[in-house]
Amino acid sequence: MLPVDYLSGARRDFDESFDWYRQRSARAAIRFADAVDEALKQVAAHPTRFVSSDGVHREYTVKKFPFRIVYRLTKNRVLVVAIAHAKRRPGYWSDRT
Repeated sequence: MLPVDYLSGARRDFDESFDWYRQRSARAAIRFADAVDEALKQVAAHPTRFVSSDGVHREYTVKKFPFRIVYRLTKNRVLVVAIAHAKRRPGYWSDRT
């Protein structure tokens, strides 16, 4: 299993989405956080298994929520670039380094 690191924008994506769910339901926010955690475990365990969207980044769809984990591999870690809503602002994260 590879370690997982986050770009600051990916952390912000998560925090904003978590807060949005929390304002509506604490239970939904917890379910969202759990689903993202499970998605990240899958990515860390099998990082090359998931589809490459552009030859550099890969994506994993979060179960039961309309989000994708967008990440890239370095030689010894998974770098999360975005926790992106699947239907809003496609590609907004593409300039993150």
